Amino acid sequence: MNSRRRFLLRALAASSALLLSGCDRLSRSEWFTSILDSAEKLTLGAQRLLQPRKAMAQEFTEADLSPDFRSNGTDNPDNPEYQALAASHFSGYRLQVGGLVAQPRAYSLAELKAMPGRTQITRHDCVEGWSAIGKWKGVQLSRVLEQVKPQPSARYVVFYCADPMDELGTRYYESIDMDDAWHPQTLLAYELNDEPLPIENGAPIRVRVERQLGYKMAKYVMRIELVERLDHIAGGKGGYWEDQGYEWYAGI
Repeated sequence: MNSRRRFLLRALAASSALLLSGCDRLSRSEWFTSILDSAEKLTLGAQRLLQPRKAMAQEFTEADLSPDFRSNGTDNPDNPEYQALAASHFSGYRLQVGGLVAQPRAYSLAELKAMPGRTQITRHDCVEGWSAIGKWKGVQLSRVLEQVKPQPSARYVVFYCADPMDELGTRYYESIDMDDAWHPQTLLAYELNDEPLPIENGAPIRVRVERQLGYKMAKYVMRIELVERLDHIAGGKGGYWEDQGYEWYAGI
């Protein structure tokens, strides 16, 4: 498992370097992207076949905690709405949960913290090549899903974030399938190392999807939507980085 993590990290880092160096014409080729899509679906299918639906990612002890859990990407969204929430210590925060659900809800941070929580010590593997072990506490996404009651047609959970819009008018977003959404280690995390989640690490809520690479773990989550398809959202690939060429399924 550790060797597979290292291989995936090196492969993704290499592919990212190719895209950034100007070799992205190939990634926009229809035949090439279809090959990548087929390989990704094969990887996903193989992992789902070989691993039980609730197979757990490795958990560690407090003795294993990294001395510093670094931030990557946005570390303080330049978004007036977010800045106002942060100034009030997120007292006005409401996590909107809707889409293909029977009972849409809006959760305050206090309401999320009042729900039964889960604590887990896990390793975060970043595509940039670094890893860190942190202690996370949050509410399992499955508990929220139980309350909003997904419709049978819901196949994906999409997370919309507070990051400022890019030049195309897209805010950061990410998505997972229902298997990962129901997984017991998938958290809406509000604490890191026994402290309120720092802004640079995604306050007030970030997603923890422990069986996937770090770029799947969206920070500054403001809205959750359950959908049947991903191809109608933004670039159609299921996530901000996926729209730039990363794999949608980053399972480890």
